[in-house]
Amino acid sequence: MPALLQAGEVARSTKRSGSFDYAWLKGHARHLANKAYQPQASGIPASLNTLSWDDYQAIRFKPQDALWRSDDLLFQVQLFHLGLYFKKPVQIFEVDGGIARALEYRQSNFDYSGKQALGNLESNLGYAGFRLHFYTNFQLDLASFLGASYFRAVGESMQYGLSARGLAVDTGMSREEEFPDFTTFWLEKPAPGQDFVTVWALLDSPSVTGAYAFRIQPGQNTVMDVDVALYPRKAIERVGIAPLTSMYQMGENDRRMAYDWRPEIHDSDGLAIQNGNNEWLWRPLMNPRNVHVSSFVDNNLKGFGLLQRDRNFEHYQDDGVFYNRRPSAWITPKGDWGPGQVMLTEIPTGNETFDNIVAFWNPQKPLAVGKEHLFSYILTWGEQPPVQPDKLAQVQATRTGLGGVIGQQREVFSWRFAIDFGGGGLSMLAADAELEVAITTSSGKVEIASVRPLDSIKGYRAMFDLVPGESGDPVDIRLQLTLSGQPVSEMWLYQYTPPPASEQARFLEL
Repeated sequence: MPALLQAGEVARSTKRSGSFDYAWLKGHARHLANKAYQPQASGIPASLNTLSWDDYQAIRFKPQDALWRSDDLLFQVQLFHLGLYFKKPVQIFEVDGGIARALEYRQSNFDYSGKQALGNLESNLGYAGFRLHFYTNFQLDLASFLGASYFRAVGESMQYGLSARGLAVDTGMSREEEFPDFTTFWLEKPAPGQDFVTVWALLDSPSVTGAYAFRIQPGQNTVMDVDVALYPRKAIERVGIAPLTSMYQMGENDRRMAYDWRPEIHDSDGLAIQNGNNEWLWRPLMNPRNVHVSSFVDNNLKGFGLLQRDRNFEHYQDDGVFYNRRPSAWITPKGDWGPGQVMLTEIPTGNETFDNIVAFWNPQKPLAVGKEHLFSYILTWGEQPPVQPDKLAQVQATRTGLGGVIGQQREVFSWRFAIDFGGGGLSMLAADAELEVAITTSSGKVEIASVRPLDSIKGYRAMFDLVPGESGDPVDIRLQLTLSGQPVSEMWLYQYTPPPASEQARFLEL
C-alpha cells in the first residue's frame, strides 16, 4: 500500500501473503525437503557487488523508517541492505493477526554517504537481513540476523561479540563446510506493551531444510527460546545443533600470534560444559597451528556455552572494541537430547576479523533422511551465564610457558601450566587445608605439580610441568582440585600440542 504510506513506515506489500503460523512453516520446510535443492539467486547489481567495507558500512537504514516506529511498541526493526559479503536476498514478512505481508524494498529507506555511486536500484531487490531494537535504547541493536544462518545478540553492556548459527553441517572436517541459509523471515508484530518478540525463519541448504521459531526477550541477559524442526534431504555426516561461533586470536594461555600491542584479543576465552552427570568442565580456547577438533561425549547434556570470563579491561587494553565487554552465550537444552557430544573446532587465524571457533551439539544418532527431527533450547546472551556451579571453584585464568627450574640447565623440554581457581568455597578453607591437584594426561610425564593459595583472587593456583612424549601428538590433560578426595573445583581440560623437535632443542639452550 505505497500510496497510503505515512512518513516513518516501511512499505508493506499490497497483497496478503496468506495465513501464517509455525505449523504451516514446518509443513512448508518438509515439502521443500522432498524437492531438489534450488540455490538462492545471488546476483546483485554491480554497484553493490564491488562495494568496499567502508562503503557498505556507509549504507544506513533511516531510523525514522523503522518497522513499528509509528505504532508506539516496545520493539522496532531496521533492515540491512544487500552488498559486499551479503549477496543473497532474503524475504522478510510482517505477521499481524496471523496474516503475513512482505516488506518491500525501498531505496529511500536508506541514507548513503559512501564514495561509490549506487545508481537507481530495483524495487524488488530485497534485503540482506534485519536487526531488532528495544525501547530502552532504540539507538543500539538488541539482536541481528545477517548472513547465511548467522545471528547474534547483546547483554546489558549492549556490546556485540560472538555469534550463533541456525545449523552447522560438516564443520571441522577435511572437506569444505556447508553453510545453510535462512532464506525467509517472518516477524510477528508484538502487542502494545509486550516485552518479547517472535521471529520465524526458514532454513535451506543442499542437505537439509528447517523451520525455526525464536521468542526473543530482552533483559539483563537477552533470552531466546528456540524451537527447531529439521528435515534432511540427504545423510549428514556431522550435524551441529545450536552452534556458537566466536574468535580467539591470543590470550594468557596462547601467545602464538602475540604480535599485537594489546595483551589479549578474543571474543570468548573458554568453552564451558555442564554435562549429564552434573559435572562442570572448562576448556580454555586456543589459536592452534593446525585445525583442532575436540569432542566431549555426553548423555542428556544440561548445557554448554562459549564464555568471556575475563572482564578486566587491563588484560585487553582495547578502548575501541572493548573485548572485556563481549557477551557470553549459553545453550540450555529443553528435554532430553540423548547421547552425543559437544564438539569444539579451533581454526588457526592471524587476525581478529576471522571467527575461528565453533562449538555445537552433535547427536550420536544421525538425522534420518525424510524424517522430522525436533530440538528445543534456550539461548542466553549476556555477561554472566544463567547457570554456573555454586559450590565449585571456577578457573579464573590459564597461563602457559616454558617449564623447568630457574637457574638449572634443562635436560629435557617441558611446558608449564599455571591455572588459577577462585570462587566456590575456596575463600572459606582453613589455612592448613590440604588441597590436592589431580592431573591425568593422555601421554607424556607430569613434573613438579603443586597447588598453593593465591590471595589476590582469594583462591588457589595449581602448577605443573608437562614433558611431552616423542611422538609429537597432541596431549589431552585433565586437572581438578580436590579436598579429602572430593572435588572442590570444576574440571580444567586442555589439549596441548608440543612444538616441533627442532624448536624443543632450541629451548634447551636457553
